[in-house]
Amino acid sequence: MSHSKQHLHFAMLPWLAAGHIKPYMQLSNKLAEQGHRVTFFLPSKLHPSKSRFNLHPDLITLIPIALPQVPGLDPNVQTTADCDFPTHRLLAIAFDRTAPFIQAHLQTLRPDAVFFDFAHWIPDIAKTLGILSIYFFTTSAATLVNYAIQQTEPDPPLPPDFPRVRWALSSHEARSIDDISDGEYGDGITLRERLKTGLANCVAVAFRTLKELEGCYLDYIETSIHKPVFPVGHALLPPPAEPLVEKMQQWLGRFELKSVIYCSFGSECILALNQFQELLLGFELTGFPFLVALRPPAEVDSVESALPDGFKERTGERGIVTSEWVQQQHILGHASVGCFVTHCGTSSTIEGLMSECQLVMMPYLIMDQIVNAKVMSRDIRVSVEVERGDKDGLFDRHGVCEAVKQVMNMEGGIGKEVKVNHDKLREVLFRPGLENACIEDFVTKVKQLSTKCNSSTY
Repeated sequence: MSHSKQHLHFAMLPWLAAGHIKPYMQLSNKLAEQGHRVTFFLPSKLHPSKSRFNLHPDLITLIPIALPQVPGLDPNVQTTADCDFPTHRLLAIAFDRTAPFIQAHLQTLRPDAVFFDFAHWIPDIAKTLGILSIYFFTTSAATLVNYAIQQTEPDPPLPPDFPRVRWALSSHEARSIDDISDGEYGDGITLRERLKTGLANCVAVAFRTLKELEGCYLDYIETSIHKPVFPVGHALLPPPAEPLVEKMQQWLGRFELKSVIYCSFGSECILALNQFQELLLGFELTGFPFLVALRPPAEVDSVESALPDGFKERTGERGIVTSEWVQQQHILGHASVGCFVTHCGTSSTIEGLMSECQLVMMPYLIMDQIVNAKVMSRDIRVSVEVERGDKDGLFDRHGVCEAVKQVMNMEGGIGKEVKVNHDKLREVLFRPGLENACIEDFVTKVKQLSTKCNSSTY
């Protein structure tokens, strides 16, 4: 690749989960906005649904992946949303077996660089083809520090003022992170090994973050792995072109400014029945109107059958509980919505930061969500986290109610503090041209990196 080449060609191979595919598509759109070509690999069943998020079909080409059959894996399973967590191991085996297919396409297409995350085998393929391999980490830089780089005695040592996220975890959170990281995730490989192998063999690492938000983590990672580290911005998709549905618009319009609690835990989080009910009872105790969008607990067939006894009669028209997809960005931007209770998935956390809502963190005890909650509530103090049991990780209605009431009291105390901090951060995040500048700087550095790599063996 010539350093003076104006437009580049990137390939994208995300892990088969919505929380990975969506950020890859968002980054693809940002690159295409500046004229760069993108080849995007994703499971064939997702093409119809994801095509509508392709804002530049003239520059972004979707290539379907047919997953090989694996004993024990339902042929209809193509993403993590199609199966339970234990089955992810089999899905990862199928994903790894697409390597020959991916290699053949990369050999024909010859992109300038390929983005990957869980496909730890990509760097070796890319190297043989003279293609840059860029590990695109779709969660926070703090997450990578916490469970893939930082050890009990980190090397290099952490600066005195470095946020020690790992040591702020409860025993249940630390155990949850270790159980997931060190559990088998594929054929004879753990999730932690996937990450470390990818990091060890890639040419550079890109993060879905901003220097202004996670500068200390980005600097530490670059020093630790001795490779270029690039923030590429948050690259959020714009809100859907269609307006908020009329029924929801009318319901929200009944309530006072910034008075409604909105709660959503993403497309894959499924609470146990008792935790689902404690969450709803906590919202009831606050006295505020609420809109809750959650998947039904595994023990029941529907959200309706999971409601606590007498809950619907007591809350009446001031509460909606649904399992249907809702227009989250529209809802967060509605004048009557004042509080966002989130499971701390990276996309939802970013959308919360970009909104004017007060934030309540309820991580679903998965690695990045736990760390996101700590960063938001302890490092930059723009939110409050719901208290949980140290050993069992469970929350109750009183903890939910207390966290919501704390942030909704914006006249003083923690509610005022997190609002002031949030407002200041939003000013930074909405600085004109910030995202485009990130992409432009990234592309410039990729060109420089390519020139350097082409002049030596990497």
